[in-house]
Amino acid sequence: MHHVSGAEGRTRTCVFHMLGVVFGYATHHWNERKLGEVGVVGPLTPGADWSMLWRLAADLNKETATETDKGKWIMLQAHRAFICGALLARWDEAGWKLEPGGRRVDFGGAAYCNRYELWTGNLTVEGTTPAMVAPRPTV
Repeated sequence: MHHVSGAEGRTRTCVFHMLGVVFGYATHHWNERKLGEVGVVGPLTPGADWSMLWRLAADLNKETATETDKGKWIMLQAHRAFICGALLARWDEAGWKLEPGGRRVDFGGAAYCNRYELWTGNLTVEGTTPAMVAPRPTV
């Protein structure tokens, strides 16, 4: 397991909810080509901590899931929301900031959901409102 030292950017970003919590999903680029090699996912709901993402990934995954498997599960949930349009908001370009101390997973040099790495942590996204990031009722 690797920790994220924090990051910020201004890229394509979306907001989605899952199991009562609102999350942000952004991309991060390694260079000026701006391919979005890294997926950045974190909770936006006040009081929700990034570690709950990993607990969900463990609870809703196979018993033998590795850290990479759990990271892929998280990446898949964000990608699914983005592709299927189950979004609360979507911006072609929005500012975001990932706090230091999160978790980073490398997908072993192969793209997964078009990303080579996943960075998770507590996230803020420019343009979100308190009503948008409030907890959602679950079924």
